[in-house]
Amino acid sequence: MPRIIRNLGELVERRGSPLSEMRRDALEAVEAGLRAVMPENALARRVKRRGRRLIVDGLRIDLEAYGRILLLGVGKASIGMASYMERVLGDRVSGGLIVAPRGGHEGHGLRSVEVLQSTHPIPSMLGVRAAERMLEYAETVDEGTLVVFLLSGGASAMLPLPAEPLTLEDKAETTRLLLASGATIDELNTVRKHLSRVKGGWLGKRLSRGRVISLIISDVVGDKLETIGSGPTAPDPTTFKDAMNILKRYGLWDKVPQSVRKRIEDGVAGKVEETPKPGDPAFKKITNLIVSGVIDACQAARRHLRRLGYRSEILTRYMEGEASEVGRLVAGILKEVEGKGRAIIMGGETTVTVRGRGKGGRNQELALSAAISLRGVKGCLVSVGTDGVDGPTDAAGAIVDGETYDEAVSRGLNPVEFLRDNDSYGFFTRIGDAVMTGQTGTNVGDMLILLSKKG
Repeated sequence: MPRIIRNLGELVERRGSPLSEMRRDALEAVEAGLRAVMPENALARRVKRRGRRLIVDGLRIDLEAYGRILLLGVGKASIGMASYMERVLGDRVSGGLIVAPRGGHEGHGLRSVEVLQSTHPIPSMLGVRAAERMLEYAETVDEGTLVVFLLSGGASAMLPLPAEPLTLEDKAETTRLLLASGATIDELNTVRKHLSRVKGGWLGKRLSRGRVISLIISDVVGDKLETIGSGPTAPDPTTFKDAMNILKRYGLWDKVPQSVRKRIEDGVAGKVEETPKPGDPAFKKITNLIVSGVIDACQAARRHLRRLGYRSEILTRYMEGEASEVGRLVAGILKEVEGKGRAIIMGGETTVTVRGRGKGGRNQELALSAAISLRGVKGCLVSVGTDGVDGPTDAAGAIVDGETYDEAVSRGLNPVEFLRDNDSYGFFTRIGDAVMTGQTGTNVGDMLILLSKKG
């Protein structure tokens, strides 16, 4: 079976036994988790076809009842999801559109749908054109159309269509400010939904002239339908007032473009229509189903580690908070289980409040923070983004152990200074502990594994 972690061998060989063995075990558990949430594997567990019926969990859809079937989708896992659905539906697919990450769609092999590329995490004109094309497909939907909508993480940035009179740069600047502020994905997407013509249920409302089955791979803590990809096919319980409060909470209200403030103020005053809410009749024709999330990756990693003899448990799939603070916390947990043959697995998504001038991502920042507290501990920690891209870097995350701190110091590197400057990528590329996968083709958030051997 081919490796997902391209530099796994190098990461293992950097230490002597038993740390090298723990590193291999942790990294192979990460790979097991990633394989479980690859789109084809995730959908195969939940979606099947029996003759004329498409079966999704307990839902049975008579394909013969529709004269036309469209495949539409957006997100980091959309190519793999579409590939599986093409095989399941065969020649019943009439056409469609998949919006995939730039650099991650080459050689996709899709036969019946159009593929356009977009950008993440900052929106661009590529995404605007893709969103406009998506709406063109939506306008062709009628009551004889079955739409299979494929949604996964990254969709918020990849399908931007600013509400008039906002510009793309207005949305991009607001996104940049929120990303640097430490806002959660829920908060970020609450704001984005209220600046958009497709998010927050607007796309679903346009598609609801037909029957819509939305299959979703979640990258959101708690799997909230309205937050995943900013909920293009889900009703939105959040409001313009919520968006205003978030921007004020992070001190951004006076920093976002004036046009953004004006739209939100108009929305609060009732001068701009709110996003479609729960109870809107349009959603009676839309079924939103989560087919995979970070818990599936965590469970696969746990099964792998149990086979290797570790006492393994999933501590939480709701990991949130400032990455550096979570790093200190999990370092304490690893100290607690040192020498006990334990594996602790966590899933979720942390945030980084950018105060320095360095480069990094939340998984690398978490790992660097942990490394400072793990000096001398006989154990290891690996933290990765399941999409293979940690922040604005080409690393998926990083692996650290009880020797990381001293190794850095011996090379003249001060881990505390790197952390203070938010330069975790600079740190891990210098010492050689960045985990490299490239774009994985899936996205269920972040996975963290702590390991200690007995004795």
